[in-house]
Amino acid sequence: MATSDPSARRTERRRATRFSFRADLEIEWGSAVLRGSTRDVSASGMFIEAADTLWVGAGFTARLNLDRPFLLDCSVKRVEPGRGMGVSVDLSKAENQQRYQELLALLSNPRS
Repeated sequence: MATSDPSARRTERRRATRFSFRADLEIEWGSAVLRGSTRDVSASGMFIEAADTLWVGAGFTARLNLDRPFLLDCSVKRVEPGRGMGVSVDLSKAENQQRYQELLALLSNPRS
């Protein structure tokens, strides 16, 4: 059985460029709605600052409150108690993928 170097996996997770980005969002998890805000975003996910966090592996829908709000399906990848959670973003829906890519394009070229 092959083993992998844990530090190599950690490096791989952080390969996507992160952009500092603040936006309010709502976390829809079952019948509950939690509030938070983004701290940074990347092509693979974002960090959400929130008083109430979910656990690693929990899935939820985030409503990103921009000029044109949109929904993202997310999964918790890590939790920082008292700070928030790092989540991956599922971009399998074409509309969500396009909107998220537009956001990243704006953040990567802020002078446009």
